[in-house]
Amino acid sequence: MRIVIAEDLLLLRDGLVRMLTDTGHDVVAAVASGPDLEAAVDEHAPDLAVVDVRLPPDFRDEGLRAALAVRRRRPAMPVLILSQYVERVYAAELLADGRGAVGYLLKDRVTALDDFLDALERVASGGTAMDPEVVRQLVARQGRDRGVAALSPREREVLGLVAQGLSNSAIGAELHLAPASVEKHIGNILTKLELPPSDDTHRRVRAVLAYLNG
Repeated sequence: MRIVIAEDLLLLRDGLVRMLTDTGHDVVAAVASGPDLEAAVDEHAPDLAVVDVRLPPDFRDEGLRAALAVRRRRPAMPVLILSQYVERVYAAELLADGRGAVGYLLKDRVTALDDFLDALERVASGGTAMDPEVVRQLVARQGRDRGVAALSPREREVLGLVAQGLSNSAIGAELHLAPASVEKHIGNILTKLELPPSDDTHRRVRAVLAYLNG
């Protein structure tokens, strides 16, 4: 996978480059600012961008705003936010286009290399990979979508795990549910959210976006 990294901390940036290179990926650019991220994506057309939220010069939300600019020019460009902070407004905007291929992980909660690499693959293939704390903060808002409001507590629980990127088997293991029960819950979720039959992965992404943006 060809990857661009936008991270201002030198040691972390170099560490990411080394880790991703050692695991078979091609880091085509590693930059430290939002404008440099945009330029690198335009130049290299990578498969994925890994982006910190707070970049120079103000260290507020420059990374997320640059990611939004990238997605406006390249719809569905896979972006994985890797940050210490949850920036709710711009994160919700990043998710709002409905195309998926978005992840948001918190640096201090990434504890296993295999899980991180799996998140990269899910986002690059058009799915989602959301830290549970990011999910919690993004859904702690008023004005829920009517379809989301109709979900049962168990269905919300299942959809929250779908948002994190878990497969049906992983959801079943997490909630101690049989595979058929997980499939039934997901079927009910898609029906209540009025998502018509289409590619199953696309429907799951759209369900997650309804959950996070409702």
